[in-house]
Amino acid sequence: MTKRTSAKYKIDRRMGENIWGRPKSPVNKREYGPGQHGQRRKGKMSDFGLQLRAKQKLKGYYGDLTEKQFRRIFGEAERVRGDTGENLIGLLERRLDAVVYRAKFVATIFAARQFVNHGHVLVNGQRVNIPSYKVKEGDVVQVREKSRQIAVVIEATQLAERDVPDYIEADHSKMTATFVRTPALGDVPYPVMMEPNLVIEYYAQN
Repeated sequence: MTKRTSAKYKIDRRMGENIWGRPKSPVNKREYGPGQHGQRRKGKMSDFGLQLRAKQKLKGYYGDLTEKQFRRIFGEAERVRGDTGENLIGLLERRLDAVVYRAKFVATIFAARQFVNHGHVLVNGQRVNIPSYKVKEGDVVQVREKSRQIAVVIEATQLAERDVPDYIEADHSKMTATFVRTPALGDVPYPVMMEPNLVIEYYAQN
């Protein structure tokens, strides 16, 4: 098992939820956390614990972002007019690696980050290798022609476990995806409940 896959499954176990809805998640068989103390009885979680867990779950879902990265995105969400929680989700979904994942060009958000890093993706015809690059409405994300026959790409487009959301128009015959609009929380197909309101509370107190 690769280090990345191991880390991905550990996040699921730590959260006690199958946060990506993957059929191979260990949480499907073992709902307790990782490590020797994972099976201890869980007491009632404090407000701080709930807020921290909501933050860790959202950070983990987008490829286990670092605290510095996530805090910067949250700061930007606060500065934009409107609901901070909705803004936060919108900014996370505008990340290039998130769009590549949503378009089903690869199977996981971790693979999406690596795919972008390795220069397989074009935005409006220009190669972009920065996973955190912010896609704008109307931008066309495309897999480079030389990269379209990579096995992981072919397999990902055929995955039945998730659909492309309606804020992205994907054409798998051309391996292109247009970012139609910035989604609201209710538009994003999270397999588990995400609570950005608790993330706001966490940062308000810490």
